[in-house]
Amino acid sequence: MEGATLHELVRTAGCAHGRRVAVRFEDGTGAACVSRTYGELLASADELSTLLKRCRHFRNERVFGLYCQPGINLASWILGILQVPAAYLPVDPEAPSQLSAGVLLRSGLEYVLVQSDLIQRFQNSFSTYLQLEVSEELPSLSVLLLTVRGRAPSSPLAGGGWGERADARADSGAPGSLAYILHTSGTTGPPKTVRVPHSCIVPNILHLRSLFQMTPKDVVFVASPLTFDPSVVELFLALSTGASLLIVPSVIKMIPSKLAEILFRHHHVSVMQATPTLIKMFGSSLLRTTVLSAATSLRVLALGGEAFPCLSVLRSWKEEGNQTLVFNLYGITEVSCWATCYQIPEGAVGSSSADTDSVPLGTPLLGTTVEVRDERGSVIAHGEGQVFIGGGGRVCSLGDEAEAAAPAAMRGTGDWVELRGGHMYYLGRKDRLVKRHGKRLSLEAVQKTIERLGLVEACAVTLHEGKRLVAFVVPAGQHTDLESTVLRSLSELLPPHCVPDQLLSVEALPLTLHGKVDLAELVKVYEQQRGLSVLPAALNGRADLWERLQALWKDVLGLPEDAVVPSESMFLFSGGDSIKSLRLLEEIEAAVGRATPGLLEVILSRPFSDLYRGVETVAFPVKRGGGAPGCGKRRLAAEASPAVARPRRQEAAGEHAPEPAGFVVVRRAGQVLRRSPGDSVRGAPSEALQERTRDKSDASQDSRGAAAGGSVESGAAAGAPSPQQEDAPLRLKVRWKSDTGKCVDASPVLLARGEGGPVTVYVGSHSRRMQAVDMDSGERRWERVLGDRIESSAAVTRCGRFVVVGCYDGLVYVLRADSGETHWTFPTGSSVKSCPTVDLLTGLVFIGSHDGHVYALNTEARRCAWSRHCGGGAVFSSPALHCSPRQLYVATLGSRLLALSPDSGDTIWEHAGARPFFSSPCCSEEAVCLGSVDGSILCFSHAGEKLWQFSTSGPVFSSPCLAPAPPAGWRLLCGSHDGSVYCLSARGELLWRFQTTGKVFSSPFVFGGAGGRGCPALVAATSADGRLWVLDAGDGALRASHSFPGEVFSSPVVWGRGLCVGCRNDFVYCLEF
Repeated sequence: MEGATLHELVRTAGCAHGRRVAVRFEDGTGAACVSRTYGELLASADELSTLLKRCRHFRNERVFGLYCQPGINLASWILGILQVPAAYLPVDPEAPSQLSAGVLLRSGLEYVLVQSDLIQRFQNSFSTYLQLEVSEELPSLSVLLLTVRGRAPSSPLAGGGWGERADARADSGAPGSLAYILHTSGTTGPPKTVRVPHSCIVPNILHLRSLFQMTPKDVVFVASPLTFDPSVVELFLALSTGASLLIVPSVIKMIPSKLAEILFRHHHVSVMQATPTLIKMFGSSLLRTTVLSAATSLRVLALGGEAFPCLSVLRSWKEEGNQTLVFNLYGITEVSCWATCYQIPEGAVGSSSADTDSVPLGTPLLGTTVEVRDERGSVIAHGEGQVFIGGGGRVCSLGDEAEAAAPAAMRGTGDWVELRGGHMYYLGRKDRLVKRHGKRLSLEAVQKTIERLGLVEACAVTLHEGKRLVAFVVPAGQHTDLESTVLRSLSELLPPHCVPDQLLSVEALPLTLHGKVDLAELVKVYEQQRGLSVLPAALNGRADLWERLQALWKDVLGLPEDAVVPSESMFLFSGGDSIKSLRLLEEIEAAVGRATPGLLEVILSRPFSDLYRGVETVAFPVKRGGGAPGCGKRRLAAEASPAVARPRRQEAAGEHAPEPAGFVVVRRAGQVLRRSPGDSVRGAPSEALQERTRDKSDASQDSRGAAAGGSVESGAAAGAPSPQQEDAPLRLKVRWKSDTGKCVDASPVLLARGEGGPVTVYVGSHSRRMQAVDMDSGERRWERVLGDRIESSAAVTRCGRFVVVGCYDGLVYVLRADSGETHWTFPTGSSVKSCPTVDLLTGLVFIGSHDGHVYALNTEARRCAWSRHCGGGAVFSSPALHCSPRQLYVATLGSRLLALSPDSGDTIWEHAGARPFFSSPCCSEEAVCLGSVDGSILCFSHAGEKLWQFSTSGPVFSSPCLAPAPPAGWRLLCGSHDGSVYCLSARGELLWRFQTTGKVFSSPFVFGGAGGRGCPALVAATSADGRLWVLDAGDGALRASHSFPGEVFSSPVVWGRGLCVGCRNDFVYCLEF
């Protein structure tokens, strides 16, 4: 395909594979993946090309800037530009605006395509430097076309240097010969542009396509940013073969666990090109179990941009049986993109010989010439020398080079290799041109930039141990905060990887005998000040660790010294990025004096409180406990992040763990689930559960979780007054309260272990905290900070080992009941306010989401068994499971009540109402009941026939609670916004009504009835104005009340003589009878 262009390759593939998916985009929030077929891609690219062809007044080359973030339209934008024909110049929204403005002017750029939702950011960043005008808008592709009229009158770039606009250049090549333009950052010398023609990059695509044996079935991950030329290879490897591109937001690439889940569990990526640093971020566990497991979807892994890892390291990444083909790629931007390629033989990966640990750079790719020259410039066949790259059509033009001269050039790379056995082995760089975080920089260029600021007299820059960039300066005069001033100025001029980690002031730069700066002496000064020799014992306890971490956090993020770092602060959302996260990790490891495995992911994806816990585990491995110093009344429990927590016991492995003793789970609306010792969690329910299911005369012992728990736990659990005490007033007092940090709207769930064993209260809060509290003492057993606020009440899985809770971040969290450690998270498409329901027969957990789906989750296998869209409207309420007939009931805000098969999700019947259902269904032996926003309480048979309807005087958000009505009936209790608690018969007749002092959002809880049928039971209910009401279940008479110092939307739960409920004053309470 000699003479082909990138867009011609895509059009050929697109015509052959029009219905195949060309591009996929998943944003990592739980929203559904968005995709475009090849037919849609070509159509949208044509639409953009038509618009851009109106731009006829190019004084220089036909080039369009592209200011965007990764998204579903990325390929359409690039293809649309190329088809004009024109070249694209990517502009990074995260780069310093002054640097990017200089590039736009220096390139003579006259038009820029801007992603629509970034237009304000673009104008704010560039209006100081450039005169901009919006010319066209294309809403279907979410893009705007801006015209660059020139420099702004007061532009700081107007004085020459980097900001000088390029002179008009004659395009000596054929129109459309240029594919894209990249620019260097200015850190390896004066910044320059690299103009890449199609003739240079197309041979790369064709040769690698053949080496990787690409097919339309492949899924290629776009790992590189647009400003890094390997992104071109990723894009067109896929689009030229009919394969699929997978694109994710940049922030997801910083969260290894999330990235691995999207790549290999959601989309089964088969081809991945990345830097070794990106691969290393996954960590050894994810690499062996997911990325390079024996069953991985990854067929090709191509590593480039940095030195290839040793074969022994590569060997440690791969699980036994892994068949992924691994390639070493090498190249430079000036001869875009790759120059050589080497496939790692399978035998080499399996060998443990030290002689085979280094990896060759490989042989030249199509159209590429590679030479090795010694220090005199002579080409050599063996020994050490510098790599030079060229080739007839493979050389790009740099800056203002004449294009005619480019093909004859051989570019020096600055990389030194050893030639032996016919192979090139990378040695590194022998000058001050270094690579940091996979990107090249010149230490001298950074030094000169600092000196140009006018704040220092002299400066020296070094890369300490290949990791930390340190600048030594001699101040020019007195400065109160020189370090922060210099670093802040550099962040506006240089890319993040070029900004020093630390700036140290010295009185003078030490010199060698030859009059050069003595860097060895400066390194000693740095090490002394950093305190690398200080042992961890120097940490004066946990309080000192807390303060030290706060200081490091603020230092790395550039926050004021007097700033307070909240426990829930997230690194990435506080101004952090991947480079700063590495710096923070290095600072922490230096402070504690040892490695901290797994801590990088905690920094990137967990709050500050979890970071503290993780470091505490390493710094104080013998004794743990207490809360985070400085948290006051909100001290954190001893809960470590799963990434750095103590090694899990065997039961964390899931189904192979020993089963706990019997347990009882108590939830809102009187739901009581019991599992006796010896009950199988794999087969059918126990005989006792089956008997309770069949026994229609004992509704209180119904294992469906719909009946009240009065007589099931009447002797030990309910703790209601005895018959002799029926008329005696009940006294309520606060046993304990636990501060969660924000409102508690979720209802508690109780887990009682064994006969007389511990009882734990699980509850979430708007503060994102999930707490486990001892029912008797109020002692906090653990606390977790989740991704967003928690309104969902929790559930306990069939095995009793896990707690399941939904979150506003769209995730369903499955946590270890004993420690709070994460067992699994499942992403839905929107917030989860629904409370989970557990199937005692199969162990599945059913939960709804605001994405309109109900999900059936296998928590032990960590997979979704099935999902069902409920026909419109969010699923706010909780699903209800009935055993016979075996049906799952789901109510939606779209006014639908559905009866589904719990095993498949198939619809059995459906009722369409007039108003939304916030109320959760509940089941009796004969019927299913729920409340409606229209003020009704509805009752349906299990066949879907409406049996009766009772009207209240206000919307019904409360979920009904069923109570036994001996000898063989049941009663329904429910609240209403009219302020009443209603008690209805099984036929929908009003038995009694109690008027509270506020709206009743919550669900009543029936308890008591000790001594068998006919004994009195009690009803606990709350009103939104902060009142708790304890009523006689027989006639609704008031037995006791209590006022809380805040609104109450949480439903009460009772165990023994304790009642737990949440309050909007930030506390969860336990009251004692």
